[in-house]
Amino acid sequence: MNEMRKPTGAKPTTDPSRTGARAGASAGRQPGGARRTSPVPFRTRLFAMLLLFAVSPTVTVTLVWTGAMSRTLSRMSARSAWERIAVSGEQALRAVDRTTLDPEQRAAFDRHEVELRESAQLARRFDFVAGRSMRLVLVGAGVVVVLVAVGASRVAGHLSRQLSRPLDELVGWTGLIRAGRSLPAQTVRRGAPEFEVLRSGMRTMAHELETGRRRALEAERAEAFRESARRFAHELKNPLTPIRFAVDRLRRSAPDDLQETVAVLAEEAARLETMARSFAQFGRLPDGPAADIDVAELVSRVARATVPDRLILTLSCEAGLPLVPGYHEPLVRAVSNVLLNAVDATPAGGMIAIAVARDTDNADRVAIRVQDTGIGIAPDALTRIFDPYVTTKPGGTGLGLAIAMQTVQAHRGSMDAQSTPGPGTTMTIRLPLTAA
Repeated sequence: MNEMRKPTGAKPTTDPSRTGARAGASAGRQPGGARRTSPVPFRTRLFAMLLLFAVSPTVTVTLVWTGAMSRTLSRMSARSAWERIAVSGEQALRAVDRTTLDPEQRAAFDRHEVELRESAQLARRFDFVAGRSMRLVLVGAGVVVVLVAVGASRVAGHLSRQLSRPLDELVGWTGLIRAGRSLPAQTVRRGAPEFEVLRSGMRTMAHELETGRRRALEAERAEAFRESARRFAHELKNPLTPIRFAVDRLRRSAPDDLQETVAVLAEEAARLETMARSFAQFGRLPDGPAADIDVAELVSRVARATVPDRLILTLSCEAGLPLVPGYHEPLVRAVSNVLLNAVDATPAGGMIAIAVARDTDNADRVAIRVQDTGIGIAPDALTRIFDPYVTTKPGGTGLGLAIAMQTVQAHRGSMDAQSTPGPGTTMTIRLPLTAA
């Protein structure tokens, strides 16, 4: 994975959200160099939509209500009608006033005249009040619209922040995941719990993607090592056969003063043959059908054949262990390589303790633990002991533990080491109880 280079002297950014936003901008680039651009930020668009949804109904209702009130008041006032009634009433009163009326008719006429004048006056007053009431209605409607707009803008701003910030952050995270960079540290955030669930899911996805990338790189690297080992073993085996035959002839016909030289040639040829065999084993994965293997019995036989008498051997096997499906010879080689490393690291009189039992962390696995009282492994070398061609022994190929790790991984198992310089080293092989 390529790392992004920073300009010299640039101040590092410590804000994870801004880092994620920049990575999200990179993630927005489309294949072919095109880039999706938006003239308006998402938060602004969201704010405008929320404000529009809040203000538009308010304005519509206010306009309808104002129009209805205006029409109602205009109908209720009826100023022109009252003015026409007042004019015609006065004309009728003048006409009647010229005639001779009895006292009772005169009294009724006077009451009617008073009522007519009071009604006309009340109509003028109502029309005056109605005209100014419409202004008050319009001013009130405007105040209501302004108050609703202010309140809606506050609510829309709050909601747009609550929605846009997590979304911008998650968009930035997609850019970080695409670039293969780590996500910001997990912190407690306020907001909807659904966003926290989404953050947790993206963290899990990022972790799984990183694990997948790492495993793919490890698999590609291991395949390259295996291919190199196969070719090296093939090229090394071709001249070894005639060399071995020539050494045998020299041993039979060489004079006594050359026998030591011939012995050195035979010893070095044997060492090269052992090295070629190791490279061939590392370059070949287990093949063929798997069989059920009694791991306790396998470890017992290998331990008794590998651990010399100068060391104290303790062997503990849990009773009733189920059989493990796998490949017998590769597992024998893997356990032998682990024990040989323990033997080489343990001085005379030391102890090697072997335990075979169900794994305490997972009952569906069998664990083989090999503990020695040797010199231990330095912390910087402990992380590389399973890499091919890494060795601290003179004349070693660095393939023993690499072959063991390759075999265990081919059985879908795992292998790890714990060591402290001085007390010794513990190697643990875990094999699943289900077939690969």
